[in-house]
Amino acid sequence: MAADRWGEALEQAGDGIVAGRAMDGDVAAFAVLVRRYTPMMRAYTQRMLNASAEVDDIVQDAFVTAWQRFGELEDPAKVKSWLMRIVSRKAVDRLRRTRPALDVDELDRPAPPQAAPDAVVEARAGVAALGAALNELPEAQRECWVLRELGEYSYEEIAEELGIPVSTVRGLLSRARRFLITRMEAWR
Repeated sequence: MAADRWGEALEQAGDGIVAGRAMDGDVAAFAVLVRRYTPMMRAYTQRMLNASAEVDDIVQDAFVTAWQRFGELEDPAKVKSWLMRIVSRKAVDRLRRTRPALDVDELDRPAPPQAAPDAVVEARAGVAALGAALNELPEAQRECWVLRELGEYSYEEIAEELGIPVSTVRGLLSRARRFLITRMEAWR
């Protein structure tokens, strides 16, 4: 019974406490982090790679890396962004190896059941248009846009992730946004 209460308390604890315990080798605390962040990491990786067969492998590999490198985490309260950087690097590495074109069409999520059929059709067409527009972007612009807009990375984090200057990130994002705004004008 005490173990159940401890497990519940760990589930409710903040990231700093849970990550701190995991850094000390507490497997139960690490399991809490896995449960807490797997859905977000999977969604991010799915958007980056658009390859469902590899998504789980990359997320699992990211957690293995996190477990092995917990000593590098300077602030346990920032474990979320640290985990997202790890999974992002894994996804970018996979992109660089395979160089696939991202297809946002397969990211189409079903509309809520209460949505009207015309709204569902319009939403799907909008996602398809965005997917087509993203596929037209050069790879560097697409990577920056996905990291910023879907991964919620800062300019500095994108620059670090891709190994380019912040000024280059700003330029790539600016060009990607201008292109997408022009291309998606009909969907405003």
